[in-house]
Amino acid sequence: MTVVTLMWEARAASGRGGELLEWARAQTLGAAPLRRETFRAPGERVLVLTWWETDGPDDRLPELPDPDAALIGRPVHRWRFQSLDFSAADFTGG
Repeated sequence: MTVVTLMWEARAASGRGGELLEWARAQTLGAAPLRRETFRAPGERVLVLTWWETDGPDDRLPELPDPDAALIGRPVHRWRFQSLDFSAADFTGG
């Protein structure tokens, strides 16, 4: 098996960062990933990472759609990464 991480990143239209974050959190994928994390960053950017166990790095996987064009300040960026190794750290996320 292969673990693939999908990265989805968007910058909100001016003043709409909170709306974009709420929109991203509300999106369902039709299947449950191994893990899903949502981040925010300066510049009203929202990032969603999902991890999937697949048969190969090019398998078709559920992805977040594009939000309404009025909600974003530029096109959504998407990248796909294949996990090569993993180190469990003492991370509390606090």
